[in-house]
Amino acid sequence: MKITTLMLSMGVSLSTLAHDMGLQLYSVRNQMQEDAPSTLAKVSEWGIVNLEAGGNLHGYSLHEFKALLDLNGFKVVSADSSFEEIRDNPMAAVYKAHFYGAKLATIYWAPHEGKFTLEDAKHTVEVLNKGGAILAKHGITLQYHPHGYEFDKWQDGTLLDYIIQNTTHASFEMDVFWVKQAAQDPLALLNKYPNKFTSMHLKDRAVGSPYSQDGKADKDTMVVLGQGDVGIEEIVKKGKEYGVKYFFIEDESDRVMKQVPKSIEYLESINF
Repeated sequence: MKITTLMLSMGVSLSTLAHDMGLQLYSVRNQMQEDAPSTLAKVSEWGIVNLEAGGNLHGYSLHEFKALLDLNGFKVVSADSSFEEIRDNPMAAVYKAHFYGAKLATIYWAPHEGKFTLEDAKHTVEVLNKGGAILAKHGITLQYHPHGYEFDKWQDGTLLDYIIQNTTHASFEMDVFWVKQAAQDPLALLNKYPNKFTSMHLKDRAVGSPYSQDGKADKDTMVVLGQGDVGIEEIVKKGKEYGVKYFFIEDESDRVMKQVPKSIEYLESINF
C-alpha cells in the first residue's frame, strides 16, 4: 500500500508524517511570476507545507506575500537571504526570518570574479562568522549553500573544506545536485562532516551529464528524484541519521510541475 493511501486511511495528512520534507519555492519561480495564487494552491495540493522562500516576492508586498502563503497553509522554515544582506545588514535577515517564523536563513552564493579563490573563501568565512553570530543571538541559524565552485583544490582537500573547517557561527545546506555536478560525492561529504549540514536540497542529475565546477548546469539535466546518478536514497537515509532537519525538493527544470509530484512519490516509496 502506498504511504499516501495508508495515511488517508488513518486520517493522517502528508504534512503530519513528512514534517521534515519541503520545497524550495525557487522551483516554481516561473509559475509564481505568471500566477502566484494558483501556483501556491497547486503546491499545497502536493501535500507540501514547509517552504524555503522569501527572497522573491513576485511583485507582492511582504505582507501580501505572507498572506498568500498563510492562505495555503505554508510554513517558511528557511528564509532566503544573500551574501550581501548578511555582510551589510544582518539584522534585515533576522527581521525577515522572524516575520516568517523561520529558524533558518540561507545564503546561496558567495560573489567572486572568475575562479573562486582562497581569498574568496576567507572572505566567505568572515561574513558567515560575523553575520552568523548576530543571527544566532536572535535565535536564527545561518546556513551557507555551496554551489560547486568551492571545490577547487586547497592543501589536501578543497576550498569547501577550508570554509567548513573555519566556520564557527553558521551551518551548511547541502545541495546534492551541485555537489555531484562538481564531480564530488555527496554521501562522502556528508560522512566527512556529519554535524555540519542542517538541511539539504534534493534534486537528481541525469546519468551521463557533463560535470562542471562553476555553479552552472543545463537545467534539463535535473530529473525526477531516484532517476539520476546522485544516489538520493542513501543520502536521505544517512542525512536522517546525522540529524539533517529539512530536506527541500528543488527542481529547476521546465518540467517542474510534472516532476515534483513524481519526486514526492519517490520519497514516499523509500519511506521518507
